[in-house]
Order: sequence, then structure tokens, then C-alpha cells
Amino acid sequence: MDRTLVLIRHGQSDWNLKNLFTGWKDPDLTPVGIEEARAAGQRLKAIGVGFDKVFTSALVRAQNTTKLVLEELGQSHLAVVRDKQLNERDYGDLSGLNKAEAAVKWGDEQVMIWRRSYDIPPPGGESLRDTLARVLPYYCQDILPCVLRGERTAIVAHGNSLRALLMVLERATPETIPHIELATGIPVVYRLRTDSTVESKQVLEG
Repeated sequence: MDRTLVLIRHGQSDWNLKNLFTGWKDPDLTPVGIEEARAAGQRLKAIGVGFDKVFTSALVRAQNTTKLVLEELGQSHLAVVRDKQLNERDYGDLSGLNKAEAAVKWGDEQVMIWRRSYDIPPPGGESLRDTLARVLPYYCQDILPCVLRGERTAIVAHGNSLRALLMVLERATPETIPHIELATGIPVVYRLRTDSTVESKQVLEG
């Protein structure tokens, strides 16, 4: 049985380009992000990976990445499940601020703690631990059963919501997860064992 799970971080958004904290704000893809999404679909097609189930967030940058990937795969007809549980981490008071401006306001060290620590949230926002607390139950209850049934499954989401899943898939710890990055528009293809652990991993870089 082919227990395939593919993670894709959305293509570059307008706020990624402007170096702004985005979180639950809803900017769309840039022209570069559109090309990244199309390239992701092309790379998946090149290795013969298509999908039976696709999950994405409630945010437009992930939804439009999904749409473009499926177009490249010839699967535009496929129903997509959208859920805010897969949304990016909520950056609270940092949302919409330039990262350099935030560093001036609160200090480089404090902003880096908010960005990279596991359990310290920014004012009014979520820590990575908070993000994991909403993403993981959704993954276990709604997504993982599809994979284990042999349905080829994709999750198109965000840097931090996907990093939360990497804590499970790659057994990352609160100490190691701050150093793990997911590039925009690069599919990561996992094959899972029957016990839901990872049998193999393939990163489809250009």
C-alpha cells in the first residue's frame, strides 16, 4: 500500500517579499510565488505523484498554491478540504510589522525569542507549542487516517503549521525544531509505515 503524505509550504506571498510578519493575515502570492507553486506541481508530476486527498488552510496564499499545484497535475477537479486548524501561527501584535521594525521596537533578542522559541508566544499571538496544539489533533483525526488507508494525501499550509507536523514526522524536539526551515513551494514527499512513522523522505528541490 502506498501511504504517501506530501507537505508543501505555500509559494512566496506579498508579505514574505516585504519581510512582514504575516500569521493569520491574508496576503496573496507574488508572481514568484505563483511560479513556485506551478513548479511544485511539475516536480510532483515528474515523479508520478498525484493526490486522492488535499488539505489546506483557510488562508488564500495556501489555497491558491493548492489550486496551481493541482492544475499542473491535471487534478483541478479534486475537492480540497480547507480548515483554519492548518493556518499559520498567529503572530498577534507582530502581524503586519516589518521584522526589522519589530526588532527596533522590542529589541533583536526579544523578537528572535518570539520567532524561534518553542513555547514563548509574541504579545497576543501563538507560540509554536500553541500551533502544534491545534494542528496535531486535526492531523491525527482527519488527515492521518486518509494516508493510512492508502489515499495519496497532500497538506498545503504554512511554515509554522507544517513545522508543528515535523515535530511528529521527524521526531524533532523543542530544542531542534527552531533550526528546521521549510522553503516556499518545495514539496516534501513522505512514505509512512503502518504505524504512521516515516519510512522514507524525498525533498523535491529544483
